[in-house]
Amino acid sequence: MRDSVIQSIRTAVNVSPPRYSLVLPIYNEEQVLPRLIERISSLICRLDGEAEAIFVDDGSLDGSVEYLRNVVAVEPRFRLIELSRNFGHQIAITAGMDAAAGDAVIVMDADLQDPPEVVLDLVAKWKEGFEIVYARRVKREGESWFKRITASLFYRLLEKMTSVDIPRDVGDFRLVGRKALETFKQMPEHDRFVRGMFAWMGFKQTAVPFERPARTLGQTKYPFWKMMHLAVHGIVSFSEKPLRMALWGGLAISALAAVFGAYAIFAWIFETGIIAGWTSTVVIVSLLCGINLFMTGVVGLYVGGIHAEVKRRPLYVIDRVTGFDKAMRAAPLGESRRSLRKPRNGASADGRTLRQL
Repeated sequence: MRDSVIQSIRTAVNVSPPRYSLVLPIYNEEQVLPRLIERISSLICRLDGEAEAIFVDDGSLDGSVEYLRNVVAVEPRFRLIELSRNFGHQIAITAGMDAAAGDAVIVMDADLQDPPEVVLDLVAKWKEGFEIVYARRVKREGESWFKRITASLFYRLLEKMTSVDIPRDVGDFRLVGRKALETFKQMPEHDRFVRGMFAWMGFKQTAVPFERPARTLGQTKYPFWKMMHLAVHGIVSFSEKPLRMALWGGLAISALAAVFGAYAIFAWIFETGIIAGWTSTVVIVSLLCGINLFMTGVVGLYVGGIHAEVKRRPLYVIDRVTGFDKAMRAAPLGESRRSLRKPRNGASADGRTLRQL
């Protein structure tokens, strides 16, 4: 299992599992971390059971890791997973969910555009018997008209292209019950589109609407080209329609070529005249070559996905874990606040590397 190392730590020190696990992928979020830690701490105190927060550092290049190490050192409800490099947002989410021990696991972004307070609404729906509760964005503040339009087009295209009912205007902010989580952990594919994977599972699902605030600190980690990459892989992972479109497109172009060839023969026989020159030939050949390359690229996406799967490499590599061998008791308030104001340099005392395990 992918989580065997972390689970062995929990078992060795006999740490009782929490009821809730929060999973937060981190990538260059040093500016927002103090405010995030404060709001996550407040949220944990309001939950009706033991809770842990698992921060997954996805190869940050700023001071995020150092800050989190010092916070985790004094806050026993926080854990830290440091990946060996940047594996991507979807893989970081997977690493955190593999390590989560709670009956309910909540995935949320660290930029505070997924408000921690909404988790209470997700939990309320989970208690009603829903196995997966996702947060639906009804308002997106601070985003340009271009991003809103392209996001809307993406969700509608995804709906048309896939046979899986993937909810509109829904990201990765969601609560997942233990049954759905165990199913998720049995899905080994490398080309991951997490929100689509949960939609594919089925189970009893529902939505909680929320207004997504604008990002106030730091920079977005999903520029346009990354959004396009996610969109393409989302479609390729859950639909074969692009391949069918390539097939039917090729047949249609072949039919048009046959009709044009018949017309050329007819014109030659009856000497109706064909305009001499190379322009029409170049245009037609260029069009056909372009379409051929496009279709080859579509097939290449699927072949590339197969290539990634058959290599059977691990989804991610963990460089270091911290905090998984501590019981979940609240840290003294003054000590916790001192760590937030002035982080100490160096690693936490209970940090472990894979070599030590």
